[in-house]
Amino acid sequence: MSQLSALPGKDTVTGQRYTFAPRMAKTPKSFIREILKVTERPEIISFAGGLPSPALIDVEGIRIASNSVLEQDGQCALQYSTTEGYLPLRQFIADRYKKRLGLSVSPDEILITNGSQQCLDLIGKVLIGTGDHIAIERPGYLGAIQAFSLYEPEFHPVPLMNDGPDTASLDETCHSCPVRLFYGVPNSQNPSGITYSEKRRKELAAILRNQGVLFVEDDAYGELNFSGNSLPSMRTFLPHQTIITGSFSKILAPGMRMGWVAAPPAIMEQLVVAKQASDLHSNYLSQRIAYEYLLHNDIDSHIRKIRAAYQHQCDVMIRMLREEFPETVSWTHPLGGMFIWVTLPEGCSSMEVFEQALKENVAVLPGMPFYVDGGGTHTMRLNFSNSTDDTIITGMGRLAGVIRRMYIP
Repeated sequence: MSQLSALPGKDTVTGQRYTFAPRMAKTPKSFIREILKVTERPEIISFAGGLPSPALIDVEGIRIASNSVLEQDGQCALQYSTTEGYLPLRQFIADRYKKRLGLSVSPDEILITNGSQQCLDLIGKVLIGTGDHIAIERPGYLGAIQAFSLYEPEFHPVPLMNDGPDTASLDETCHSCPVRLFYGVPNSQNPSGITYSEKRRKELAAILRNQGVLFVEDDAYGELNFSGNSLPSMRTFLPHQTIITGSFSKILAPGMRMGWVAAPPAIMEQLVVAKQASDLHSNYLSQRIAYEYLLHNDIDSHIRKIRAAYQHQCDVMIRMLREEFPETVSWTHPLGGMFIWVTLPEGCSSMEVFEQALKENVAVLPGMPFYVDGGGTHTMRLNFSNSTDDTIITGMGRLAGVIRRMYIP
């Protein structure tokens, strides 16, 4: 590797110099992970992360499932397995797509991954080359920005409206350059909380179909719509050009790192090869435990409890925004998921708010990392799922006080 293309680095402790691949210079750190280090102190009320409520993780049910797997088939469950994943678990996912969304998905079109984050990495490996054009929501999920950045694409941000992407902007982008794929979160988008309307989904599908562009549908929050009524998957309108990623992290347990990707056969073949090169297969024991749990527990009842709890927590946070915050502050009204997107008045720095709020033992997530083209300096994401009523009321009260002191004359 030439010195022109290399990325030099120096260990601040030993003084040793290293040379890294140039792609690392274009790959941002996970801002959330860095902030979580700051918020580990128990006195901090954190709205910064994206953690599910620990109170809604069925520890006892997972313990029983774990014991059952180890007692009945422990040697097999602790052995190597196939790259694609445990077939009964893939069949469960396929059956659930049919039940929930009316989609006909074969288990052969499903690959079990180490969380949905690995889906993004695998998709990047097989579909994105250096300089390729990809479209992403503005603001977009920073986990996808980080994963795709490793493959050095050219990002084209598509503004989000109240009911989904600005399709006119996307159409213009697709006509101006050869867009390889569009990544989006149609249900309770991270970070904005916005859900695409059915009208927007149809418009989006028409554009992508005409231009031959793939849609990567991140459906991490699809089960968490407060009403329980699912809008159609993009695969309904774009059957051969949609890749869906899913996760058990929000409905079962994030620590199990169980996600999956559903893709057309030709794409799936390449994803399997990429995964073989990466880690051979996902944690087989976790797959077996997850399936055992799903087999003997009413997951729909469990999800209804999660939805009800998150809707209540969202309502409490919005009430505090409405009652305590200045009138110049605006926010989204999520139909599900775990986040509210807050816009401060122009000129108000969310990074400064973060710094001042942390002095009051409250953590928020500034919006800048969600933008690939700059911007978002006066926005922030608030997480309501990992808080109680009391912590929301106390923390939001402190946050409102910080904003008023900083920006109200």
